Amino acid sequence: MFALVESGSITKMLNGNKGITIGDNQYPVSIFTAAWTESERNAIGIYTIEIDETNKKDSEWYINTNITYAFGSGKVTGSYGTATAKAHADIKWTQKEIDDGDAPSGADTDTVAIEGLKTILIRQVKNKVQSILNETDWYVTRKSEKSTAIPSAITTHRDAVRTKQAEMETAITNAADTPALEALYTRNDSGVRPLGDLPKLT
Repeated sequence: MFALVESGSITKMLNGNKGITIGDNQYPVSIFTAAWTESERNAIGIYTIEIDETNKKDSEWYINTNITYAFGSGKVTGSYGTATAKAHADIKWTQKEIDDGDAPSGADTDTVAIEGLKTILIRQVKNKVQSILNETDWYVTRKSEKSTAIPSAITTHRDAVRTKQAEMETAITNAADTPALEALYTRNDSGVRPLGDLPKLT
């Protein structure tokens, strides 16, 4: 992305996919390629936008602001504002929202209006567990229908999955805030995360 700067202010954002007229001069699209140096572009008021991601955070856990653009010190910079952590707990309808008719019919102050990250993450764990157990459910069905014993390795695996599920859900539930949730899911250089992972059948 590029920006046109006139009299010290950004007047136009440019994609660099077509030529541009500045004053009485028409410039070809090649102005935005390596055919022109940055200093040559700057001389006619065109600057490559430099994005400052200092304040940008992982969108899984935070809501980032829109980028704001500014010209200064001979360059155009696009910057993010302070990111807002997504709610870690469910947000429920308030009595005022209910009285004002903003809530759905039948909602009360215990009804969830917006699911928090904890609810979403625990559901993801449950869904993953269900998917893993589905892989060996046929052993359970066979035992029910044919009385064929379930191999001990399968039983051990299924029990381990459920045990780990409980541990993961407890860890998510006990996280104090969104940064704590993020920390649970952050893997180290060895690929290990505090939350751990569900066992796989070997």
